[in-house]
Amino acid sequence: MILAAGLGTRLRPLTDTRPKALAEVSGRTLLEMTLARLRECRVDEVIINVHHFADMVVEYLEAKDNFGMHIEVSREHSLLDTGGGLREASWFFLDDSGRMDDPFILHNVDVLSTIDLERMMQFHIDHQALATLAVQDRETSRYLIFDEDDQLCGRRVKGEGKAEIVRAASNPTELAFTGIHVISPRLLPMMEHKGAFSIIDAYLDLASRERRLLAFRADEYSWRDVGNLENLKKAEQG
Repeated sequence: MILAAGLGTRLRPLTDTRPKALAEVSGRTLLEMTLARLRECRVDEVIINVHHFADMVVEYLEAKDNFGMHIEVSREHSLLDTGGGLREASWFFLDDSGRMDDPFILHNVDVLSTIDLERMMQFHIDHQALATLAVQDRETSRYLIFDEDDQLCGRRVKGEGKAEIVRAASNPTELAFTGIHVISPRLLPMMEHKGAFSIIDAYLDLASRERRLLAFRADEYSWRDVGNLENLKKAEQG
């Protein structure tokens, strides 16, 4: 699933006339680049959530013949945030018998990286995780906190004082999230939040109940948030 419903406020005035998914880097839209990354790891079925200039995204995909992929669109009439958007699109991850089996990738549309998604998927499967989050040791405004076994145990917002710890941990490590997840579909019915909610809130709730949510260390890979004008311009410059 590609998360593309946001208003793109950090990309204004560019997003006054288009969705952030159709912002471009070197003549390619962020949506095209994200789909290409998913194709590289043999993903050919994708659902994209849309809200801001939703029709432009739909028309763009139609004009590009869905880039040769099976693509569905989840329209959000009001913004549902990451967790609510995923819950709204959860039907996509059901098989013909109504079961949820295979893990899937959840990817922000405004993130560019070289993270090995196939390796991350295999890590998730090997460790039987409920969710696996690609993280890096770098500066950020919002940290996720993991214990000595790389299991999620809290978060800290820079400048807001004390960290939120949802379960005890010795030697905790603060890491920056990349906006790339691998999720086991069995997580979806476990989310107890309703309406619009952050997936991180749901993760912390699950972590407090001793569910297995793991860090995938992605320090060796390049990563860039292109959700603001400054970083978008830097990406253009290489």
